[in-house]
Amino acid sequence: MAVRMKTFPCERCYFRRRAEADPRSLLARFWRWHTRWCPGWKAYQKELARREAEAADNLG
Repeated sequence: MAVRMKTFPCERCYFRRRAEADPRSLLARFWRWHTRWCPGWKAYQKELARREAEAADNLG
């Protein structure tokens, strides 16, 4: 049985990529402000932590 991983728009977000490319830009500042309250970003971060923990459990 194949396991489908949940995908989030944050993974492909144009603004996120631009902000990460130039962390000192105005867009990057806006992006960091946005991530403080964005429920989608918080869910994405929670999912990344879950995946990381799952991968660590599988290794050892």
